[in-house]
Amino acid sequence: MSYRWLKWLILWIPTLTIGLWEYVRHAFLLPYISMDLGNVLAPVLVFLVTLTLLRGLFKRLELMQDALQRERLSKSAFEQREKLARELHDGISQSLFLLSVKLDSLEHAHTPEGVRQTTEQIRGTVRHVYEDVRQSIANLKSSTAASPAEGPWRAAIHSLAEELREAGGYTVEVNWQLSEHALSDKEKVELMAIVREALMNIRKHTHEAHVSIACYPLEGGALGSFHCIVADTGRGADAEQLEAKGRYGIRMMRERAKQMGWTLRVKSERDQGTCVEIMTKPLSGS
Repeated sequence: MSYRWLKWLILWIPTLTIGLWEYVRHAFLLPYISMDLGNVLAPVLVFLVTLTLLRGLFKRLELMQDALQRERLSKSAFEQREKLARELHDGISQSLFLLSVKLDSLEHAHTPEGVRQTTEQIRGTVRHVYEDVRQSIANLKSSTAASPAEGPWRAAIHSLAEELREAGGYTVEVNWQLSEHALSDKEKVELMAIVREALMNIRKHTHEAHVSIACYPLEGGALGSFHCIVADTGRGADAEQLEAKGRYGIRMMRERAKQMGWTLRVKSERDQGTCVEIMTKPLSGS
């Protein structure tokens, strides 16, 4: 029996029971049962039918809901494994390949200056691998733990801001006006991951900056439409640097936004800082 049929039966059985009782009472039992006694027996009969028939239907409905919940959790876990595998492939595995290439270069370096430069490059690649691993673990934790039942969404945003403050050298301003119930759980997880990745990029490439995190609903937009901005006053970068090989963080943010049907734009100017915008409809001029 389908979920839809169960809901219809639960709705109609009490109605049909009282209707059938009234028909039988007036057609056959009226000479034997008084009007007052019939009125008393009607709710008793509905209660007995509900107790015998609907209890089983409610149990089946609960089992179906449990099965649907398990299926949703299984699908969510599968999607997160796929996402983690993609991040590992796109970021960490390529960084490790680059690391092996630089180690080969180190073996063939013939001058102290060449050894020093290659060593610095290797050290930088290791740092990037470390940050990518941390980011992948953070994304996995947030995807499996981000649930409205486990804590307010805004608290998680402020937690990210506090984490950046504790890193030292950053002042962080949060202006989060988007309602807790404006987005679905999946949308919350994906938006949170993009914001976290933007803040991680700030920590990677900027040592001192004022950082602002803002998100607000779009006026006149559909329910759940929003505009989110993560901006910093750091050293910034030119367009070539933003799209350079190895900038996996920006690629991941773009992929997440694209999968959700959002628009993501990264604006950066040297010595002017960087601004990441996420929006639920195309940005003007993008």
